[in-house]
Amino acid sequence: MANHEPVTLAQTRRAFLGRAAGGVGALALASLLHRGSPPPATAADAQPSPGNAKPSAGGGADLKASRGVVNPLHFVPKAKRVIWLYQSGGPSHLETFDYKPKLAELHGTPMPESVTKGRPIAQLQGAKLVCFAPQYKFQKFGSGGQEICELFPHIGSIADDICIIRSMKTEAINHDPAHTFMNTGTLISGRPAAGSWVLYGLGSECDDLPGFVVMVSTGKAGQSQPISARQWHSGFLPSRYQGVRFNSRGDAVYYLSNPAGVGGEQQKDIVETTAALNRLRQEAVDDPEIATRIAQYELAFKMQTSVPGLMDLSQEPKHILEMYGTEGADGSFAANCLLARRMAERGVRFIQLYHRDWDMHGALKRDMPIVAQEVDQASAALVKDLKQRGMLDDTLVIWGGEFGRTPMAQGDGRDHHIMGFSMWLAGGGIKPGIVHGQTDELGYDAVQDVVHVHDLHATMLYLLGIDHERLTYRAQGRDFRLTDVAGNVVKAILT
Repeated sequence: MANHEPVTLAQTRRAFLGRAAGGVGALALASLLHRGSPPPATAADAQPSPGNAKPSAGGGADLKASRGVVNPLHFVPKAKRVIWLYQSGGPSHLETFDYKPKLAELHGTPMPESVTKGRPIAQLQGAKLVCFAPQYKFQKFGSGGQEICELFPHIGSIADDICIIRSMKTEAINHDPAHTFMNTGTLISGRPAAGSWVLYGLGSECDDLPGFVVMVSTGKAGQSQPISARQWHSGFLPSRYQGVRFNSRGDAVYYLSNPAGVGGEQQKDIVETTAALNRLRQEAVDDPEIATRIAQYELAFKMQTSVPGLMDLSQEPKHILEMYGTEGADGSFAANCLLARRMAERGVRFIQLYHRDWDMHGALKRDMPIVAQEVDQASAALVKDLKQRGMLDDTLVIWGGEFGRTPMAQGDGRDHHIMGFSMWLAGGGIKPGIVHGQTDELGYDAVQDVVHVHDLHATMLYLLGIDHERLTYRAQGRDFRLTDVAGNVVKAILT
């Protein structure tokens, strides 16, 4: 009988330790299972449980419908999902949701130095600072009489469903770092996006679509700001939590369709064979990124069937298309809003829609009506549609950009502004029909009930059932979180 060399698998220290602990872990698991299943969630579960959320120790990185690391949740959740209508470029609060009659009175006069001295300025450094009046009238909407610019009558029609925050503050005065701060809670590029943190904490509710989806639209006016893919990156979190960008016309995801001559069964064979090879390697090295790769191949295979149906807006009745103001998947913000509702119905956890045209350093009066028309009807339609389907109660809708615009003129436009700006929220535990906070009489500085970006993130996580201080991930020798070392839940805007 021929002698055969024994087959040995390369084994890392991590894999050895994981297997060595397996026997003890199995005994502990058997003991827990013997005690029976945990009771259903009750109001008592609203109290925080001790300890932080911890990252998994590699291994089973399944992208199928699954729980996240916060299990059980720290609080009783008000929302299950988030739809963020991201107005990229910085909408002017002074022509949207924060009317300033005093600024109108001072139009063309020097901006008081007492207001601006020593404060951060972007492109107006060294320039003469002159007051620039609101360029459009405001009207009162809803039973509470919220003042909203006349360019947004559709958003005005949902005034009783939204909470307008007029006291936002952020820390980055230029676009890319401001996007980074709004999305990740830090000025340092490469950290996990808010959607990645949410997916890490809560897991996914669907097994044939990504849990975090991004779509981008561009209109006909304003300056279109570039949006980097790192704004939805998973950073140091495992890459299965990264956002996936969908195109709203053509192929939703590149290379998703089978190549010519390859059928479904052949594709399935390829996926299964590749997964088997990856599992052999995973058994040897226990690398979570290999587990992610396995799950991504399986998810992509399922998406070949699920995505075409998702993106087919011809299934929607005519009155719904008319309500959003779109004729189909035409790449517009309106079409993306309708697709967001369809994704929410299918269990996508975090949906982010960027509209890129809000950067108005000049020609604000000319461009503002065009961009407002591109987003006004669809934004309101999404809230109304979710409400009529019984989904608004557990869907948090966020509307706003990375910062606001200056009360000072930059020619016939406005410069970047971080000291006070507006956003609105709806659904998912948000108190409807109210205004929270205010800026000073010129719209320069948030002076009452200030809401920092960290506070926005903390509030979002709270509504999803997560304590922002306990959703952490250890990387580079320290525990990180979305809110860094700050953030307070804004209880005044919650139901």
